[in-house]
Amino acid sequence: MELFILNLLNGISFGCILFLVGSGLSLTFGVMGVLNLAHGAIYVIGGYVGWTVAVKNGWNYWLAVLSGGFVAGLIGLILERGFFRYLHRRINEQVLLTFGIIYILTNLSLWIWGAAPKPPFIAPILSGSFHLVGDWSYSIARVAIIFIGIALAIGLWWLQEKTRIGAIIRAGMDDKEMTVGLGVNYELVATGVFCLGCFIAGASGVIGAYLFGLTHELGLEILLLALVVVIVGGTGSIQGALLGGVLIGLIISFGKALFPDLSMFLSYIAMLVILLVKPSGLLGRKTLR
Repeated sequence: MELFILNLLNGISFGCILFLVGSGLSLTFGVMGVLNLAHGAIYVIGGYVGWTVAVKNGWNYWLAVLSGGFVAGLIGLILERGFFRYLHRRINEQVLLTFGIIYILTNLSLWIWGAAPKPPFIAPILSGSFHLVGDWSYSIARVAIIFIGIALAIGLWWLQEKTRIGAIIRAGMDDKEMTVGLGVNYELVATGVFCLGCFIAGASGVIGAYLFGLTHELGLEILLLALVVVIVGGTGSIQGALLGGVLIGLIISFGKALFPDLSMFLSYIAMLVILLVKPSGLLGRKTLR
């Protein structure tokens, strides 16, 4: 029983990190039609900036989270204004461009922060553990990650479903041309959503460093996991990203405990099964396109 609870909590906390990364990617693709394969590299840049603020300079951890998100959002603004706004729904060009950006950002992080892996770090107040059940204890930081993921999911859901900006986002997902024809400055909204997605990715890099650490090669691994989350949950859906993240997190967590030799493949097997049953994802939006 204790082992089940431990793996359940590990899977949920891991899934919340996957949600943090995947939510931005899901919104970006759903709103702008941009498949940003550099999302994982932006995650790593944000993590390195947070490490510089919190560990190297010894400043406040939450300032590090905001700093990582801000720098990632700034990179997103440069990329969106400079490149992506010209590539709406042009997937082939997006893939080629973002692969190049991956190499640029990866080598930039290697040049600035070096090749040595950075150890996990977290806010001092979140360090340590608490008594769980029996002789088991559990990390306070992992519980905090769960609450952060749930809080962000509620905030993004409220933004998308209950605000005027959210209505514009949903309308643009269904029919961008009609939305623009109604006089909506959809380009500004799309830019804001793209920067928000990159901000979340950068902040996630700081928070996720507790689970993954930091290396300049981490971006590709994070990208693959984020893509699995988006495909399983469905593009353009916050609820889908949360469900996909938690589901994949649980599959990986229990897979490592029960089938260690197959744990790396179980998430991809789950993705293939869901694609066969429901190609749009579990909670993917049905658009008018």
